[in-house]
Amino acid sequence: MDQSSDFAPLPEPIRVVVVDDQELFRRGLVMLLSVEDDIQVVGEASDGDAATDLAAAAVPDVVLLDVRMPKRSGIEACAAIKEVAPTANIIMLTMSDDEDDLYDAIKSGASGYLLKDASIDQVAQAIRLVANGQSLISPSMAAKLLDEFKSIASAGNRSGPIAPRLTDRELEVLKLVARGLSNKDIAGSLFISENTVKNHVRNILEKLQLHSRMEAVLYAVRERLFDLS
Repeated sequence: MDQSSDFAPLPEPIRVVVVDDQELFRRGLVMLLSVEDDIQVVGEASDGDAATDLAAAAVPDVVLLDVRMPKRSGIEACAAIKEVAPTANIIMLTMSDDEDDLYDAIKSGASGYLLKDASIDQVAQAIRLVANGQSLISPSMAAKLLDEFKSIASAGNRSGPIAPRLTDRELEVLKLVARGLSNKDIAGSLFISENTVKNHVRNILEKLQLHSRMEAVLYAVRERLFDLS
């Protein structure tokens, strides 16, 4: 008697491509990720052009991408990868703590921005989060966003067009997204379900006509939507 139906199929591992021009860092990261049961590195590249070609061929779930690389920058490669592999979720893993790089990464379609001082556990967890449709910002970069919120609030008037009205709860969710919290952490903080958080994020994106929660944070900073001072 065939008893194979008694066993649930194992979930497919998250397919990851690692892109960095520093070979020692790239190979080390590949080796450390290889011990994670739910993560499978399906390729690596050392520049933006090779990364784009590899993403088109391998169609990974997640791409770890440095910002500053030869031939094509990580920002340019991010936009190109989203063209050839639109389902790929991209995490910028970089030494750059420049806010302009963060903003450009968000506009290019990145789902995450993580500094290279992150632990391997943090990198692995970031891969799992973005593969599950979430976004994240390194806490130190999130702090810079909050500082910009505060300086903008102190400046007074909005310079851009008035944004569509968000509810008080949606503003609360957006503030927590800006701090780099996951949907699960936001749910715990606001004492609501994770599904409710997802619904709020979806409503925020629809009202602001944006494509990702990271874009929503960037929009809020530039349009001066609320006061965090």
